[in-house]
Amino acid sequence: MSKGKVLVTGGAGFIGAHVALNLLELGYEVVVLDDLSGGFKENIPAGAQFVEGNVLDHCRLERLFRENGFRCVFHLAAYAAEGLSHFIKRFNYNNNVIGSVNLINESVKNNIECFVFTSSIAVYGTNQLPMNEELTPNPEDSYGIAKFCVERELQVSKEMFGLNHIIFRPHNVYGEMQNLGDKYRNVIGIFMNLIMQNQPVPVFGDGEQTRAFSYVRDISPVIAQSIETLACYNQIFNIGADKNYSINQLANLVGKAMGREVKKAHLEPRHEVLHAYSDHRKVKTFFPNAPSTSIEEGIARMAEWAKKTGIRSSKDFAEIELTKNLPPSWSSKHVG
Repeated sequence: MSKGKVLVTGGAGFIGAHVALNLLELGYEVVVLDDLSGGFKENIPAGAQFVEGNVLDHCRLERLFRENGFRCVFHLAAYAAEGLSHFIKRFNYNNNVIGSVNLINESVKNNIECFVFTSSIAVYGTNQLPMNEELTPNPEDSYGIAKFCVERELQVSKEMFGLNHIIFRPHNVYGEMQNLGDKYRNVIGIFMNLIMQNQPVPVFGDGEQTRAFSYVRDISPVIAQSIETLACYNQIFNIGADKNYSINQLANLVGKAMGREVKKAHLEPRHEVLHAYSDHRKVKTFFPNAPSTSIEEGIARMAEWAKKTGIRSSKDFAEIELTKNLPPSWSSKHVG
């Protein structure tokens, strides 16, 4: 017996496709909304209904909600390129804020039980480490600002309209079905795609900036299951891996998993938070049995998938709004 119908935006993309699959496994009817700008039809799990569309089309959203009677909404559609977001401000805020507001409006109007939103640790900016949910966000890029804006909209919508929400702040997620052809985001996918082409991997600065890299299959089941625990409602959770690695260490790990020698092309440093990793004690209290995969195992699994998927072409972003201080590699067709 179905547990109800849920909407997954961005369900043809990376994390969204995994969440959609987990929801189907839990017994929900799943409708995937995706414009295929960064995802692929083959990512959509069998059994999910696919609707091609964009969250900016509020008229389409109005019909979609009216016709389906969704129980919950999982909003994973976003353009998640932190560094590039400085240079695509209008695009960033339209897609990551206005699109989210359209979904919030329809959720309020249709009495959605819970709105699950994937935010990001980008909301913290340079902050106390490890970053925990009690810290005051101080985002340093347009992407983080957009995510924090939506978080605040959800909190206000709870107070004003009673719309329940769950906010997850994942970080540096990697794994199968990641878009290997996007040179602006997803560093592990970028590295694998270039290694398969026998090209050097781009490393901004000295490569000693650190991140904790999170395997997608450790993240997505928790996001999917969260609506079944009422205590999760109206909570914020950091979610992801605990151990952090430098970009130099990461490049070596990826090269080993791909079975290739990795060559690094050190580029000019870009404006970014140098060290970012978060505290996960809260999410572990609510989900003590969540899966945990070592970075070696996770990258090995992704490498096997990447080899089967093959090289993806890397395209320049077509809507750059500001070129001042744009890293040269992001305007080149040969690097990144």
